[in-house]
Amino acid sequence: MPTLPVGNHAPQVRAARRRPTVGIDDRRGEDQRPRVFLGPHVGPFTFNGVRSLIGAAVLVPVLFILNRSGNKSSAATDSAIPESSSTPSEKAVSPTPYNSRDLWLGGIACGFALFAASNFQQFGIQYTTVGKAGFITACYIVIVPIIGIFLKKKCSPFIWAAVVMALVGLYLLCITDGFSIGLGDILVLVCAFLFSLHILVIDYFSPKADGVKLSCIQFLVCGILSMIPALILEHPQISSILTAWLPILYAGVMSCGIAYTLQVVGQKNVNPTVASLILSLESCISVLAGWVLLDQKLSIKELLGCVIMFAAIILAQLPEKEKDNK
Repeated sequence: MPTLPVGNHAPQVRAARRRPTVGIDDRRGEDQRPRVFLGPHVGPFTFNGVRSLIGAAVLVPVLFILNRSGNKSSAATDSAIPESSSTPSEKAVSPTPYNSRDLWLGGIACGFALFAASNFQQFGIQYTTVGKAGFITACYIVIVPIIGIFLKKKCSPFIWAAVVMALVGLYLLCITDGFSIGLGDILVLVCAFLFSLHILVIDYFSPKADGVKLSCIQFLVCGILSMIPALILEHPQISSILTAWLPILYAGVMSCGIAYTLQVVGQKNVNPTVASLILSLESCISVLAGWVLLDQKLSIKELLGCVIMFAAIILAQLPEKEKDNK
């Protein structure tokens, strides 16, 4: 789930990566464009902290609305059932609230994983090319099923084949020059591992907790953890944050409030490896969007990478349908 500008579509970002206080770039495609405009005003910890807190704040009214609608529906259900017919068996089938312990444990665990992964990526991108960072970060599509083996999460041969195909597609899409390993690449590789843990933590807790509440706690934890080093190391100024208010607000609302929350909700009934494959499409979609909306050139190599990635996603969906038919 980590998107970075890919290929030759972001020369401005490549230049910006040499600045020690560059801000945005993360797994969500929504973060690509705003990153160009942050410049040296906002440090990575500050950016991650502020945007995460904004994401948590955005979900508060959503939780309020969902709670009100949930209370109304439960009240309507209760009124439809006569008191005399409320047998123990009927009460047993009524929906029960999620365990608050799982909610808080899950939110805190997701917040820690998101804090570590996003900040490793922020610092790693300063010492490597954008294309390599995009490719290495998306290696979570391989790391997730490997870790899943130790967690007894089985993947069919079709899904493993889809993982290999997606990796090839990402390479064609992201890598335009030679490939070598440096400090920045190692930092981004750590980030890919941490994003893999984030996906697996969500996979474990999302069926046990309300997705929107889990996401809100996740952002709150990530925001607080990011602001601690930001205050110590970056000494953020309100004026600097206000200067970059548009990209920060965009990332807070669209990336955190919407994209990450939809990931938490959507992963409830999805194999984590399949989820990682679907999330890796953001690199592909970002290139196609630049081609369609911004008239950016798309090479044959990049187009082939997009086709292979889409084919991998389709292949990953086939085994479950065949198993159901059997």
